[in-house]
Amino acid sequence: MTYIAKPRLHHPTLTTNKVGYTRRDYEGRISTLCAGCGHDSISAAIIQACWELDIEPHRVAKLSGIGCSSKTPDYFLGASHGFNTVHGRMPSALTGANLANRDLLYLGVSGDGDSASIGLGQFAHAMRRGVCMAYIVENNGVYGLTKGQFSATADSGSKSKKGVINSDSPVDLVGLALQLGATYVARSFSGDKAQLVPLIKGAMTHGGAAFIDVISPCVTFNNHGGSTKSYDYVRQHNEAVSRIDFIPQHSEISTDYGPGEAVEVKQHDGTMLRLRKLHPDYDPTDRYAAMSYMQAHQARGEIVTGLLYLDPLATDLHRSLNTSEKPLNALGVAQLCPGAQALEKINAALR
Repeated sequence: MTYIAKPRLHHPTLTTNKVGYTRRDYEGRISTLCAGCGHDSISAAIIQACWELDIEPHRVAKLSGIGCSSKTPDYFLGASHGFNTVHGRMPSALTGANLANRDLLYLGVSGDGDSASIGLGQFAHAMRRGVCMAYIVENNGVYGLTKGQFSATADSGSKSKKGVINSDSPVDLVGLALQLGATYVARSFSGDKAQLVPLIKGAMTHGGAAFIDVISPCVTFNNHGGSTKSYDYVRQHNEAVSRIDFIPQHSEISTDYGPGEAVEVKQHDGTMLRLRKLHPDYDPTDRYAAMSYMQAHQARGEIVTGLLYLDPLATDLHRSLNTSEKPLNALGVAQLCPGAQALEKINAALR
């Protein structure tokens, strides 16, 4: 795969934040995702959030798994630490890195396949252990890298590009995060930057297990049966010497609506996504009320967006394990290997 790097030279009049960085300093490589992909909007929101928070890029560790969403860390925070794990294993790699160096800000980026299918167990344990991180799932309900099959988050009754009806119940990652003990839980839409940027800023500074489920439409797999412009129709009526995909460009889907309001957002395939933004009087500090509220509106066909739950007294894995205030990677031999006498004292306590 060929990567195209952005020019290093910046215009001298670009605005800088309090730590001396321009917004361009938080960008990465040029995206290779489909034009109009909601994932690119999420990358832009992460860039904006980190710039507004005056975060030094080298203080961030970004980790991902496998999938379209897991490619996106290459498109933001190019000067930060990064690690791309195997499929579904991002949470455990992030947990290990966090335990070794608690001084970094940890950002986990995943997808609905990476977190709700092969990585569901990893997701669950990261939430229940309270790993200090911002965990963002870019949720499009399909496996984009393998031609748009239903993912585990696809709603029951939804139709694929081939006209197949999904009969399976969806995995609700927001509901799981609430049940498993996450202390910051939110949902947003990739096209609502005004809502998404503040939610990411809150997650990055929360100090506990923060989870954001972002509905991010896939612009490629919206060609259903009966369309003469669909990939399947063209292949059936074209005597080609090779099998080549052409991905048409689409405009970004965006919306703007006020607190307490509901809006229907038309997708590229003509289907409607109904979003409802939390009203100003909503209390996000009641975990069980949040679960009830979300399920009640889900039964009405609405996807609730906003900060669903926040524990103002959140703790993280370091506090639970009573780890050293000094990062493990900064400890010397004297602290890591205190000698036989200290080991004997530990063994005696276990007898």
